[in-house]
Amino acid sequence: MSAPHRTGQGAAPTDLDDVARPAPRAAPRRGDPRGAGLAWGVFGVLTTVAVWWAFTHAAAGASTMIAAFQPERMPGAVASLLERGVVVQDGLTSLWRLLCGLALATAAGVPLGLLIGSYRRFRWTSAPVVQFLRMVSPLSWAPVAVALFGVGNAPVVFLVAAAAVWPITMNTAAGVKALDPLHLRVAQTLGATPAERLRTVVLPSIRPFVMTGVRLALGIAWVVIVPAEMLGVSSGLGYEILNARDRLAYDEMLVVILVIGLLGIVLDSLAQWLLRERVPRG
Repeated sequence: MSAPHRTGQGAAPTDLDDVARPAPRAAPRRGDPRGAGLAWGVFGVLTTVAVWWAFTHAAAGASTMIAAFQPERMPGAVASLLERGVVVQDGLTSLWRLLCGLALATAAGVPLGLLIGSYRRFRWTSAPVVQFLRMVSPLSWAPVAVALFGVGNAPVVFLVAAAAVWPITMNTAAGVKALDPLHLRVAQTLGATPAERLRTVVLPSIRPFVMTGVRLALGIAWVVIVPAEMLGVSSGLGYEILNARDRLAYDEMLVVILVIGLLGIVLDSLAQWLLRERVPRG
């Protein structure tokens, strides 16, 4: 007769022991960070609107301008601007000037950045001038731009390009300096010409740096274009701010300012989407 099975200390576990053992706890699931971020963003907007409403109503008696800034007056101002076709037309005009200036800045900034990053002597020689020009406000060139190009689109595009060229230049130069020299030596060993090394090694390697520079330049250019459009032009969002002020239409002036901010957010989001690194599908 066999001995009864024992399950004490030192005995092998039975199936019953395995069933009785509590199962490990599942790790708690964390909430969706994007959903939480969106919720907090909406909360921030609502809080800002509430503070805006409270302030404008509390101070409305002291200033007619502040009274015109009350949130409930914005829909009427938007309807007035849309009825006149101002917002869409001037917005498209400002965007066209922005893209022209950004294209000029890219066409000048990328080659200049390649030279600065590739040749030490050129970098040393150009450093004082580049650093000086970077520190000068683009709007300081406004009288020069008007004197050279007259009144119209040209001076605005020039000022936008003057503001946008330096982020593109400096980021391009940083990308060239960060390039691994071994890659260039390998391409040279394989018989690649300087043009081929530029096309197949340098430009693909510095693309993230250039794209970052373009995005930074876009934000700076959008900030500069509004005061630049106050220099004698008769169209654009910057002009419309002055026009609304001169007509004492302060509610319409605030609507244009809000449109400028919203368009800036859209432009930055679009730039992030267009300039992001795309992983090839395998």
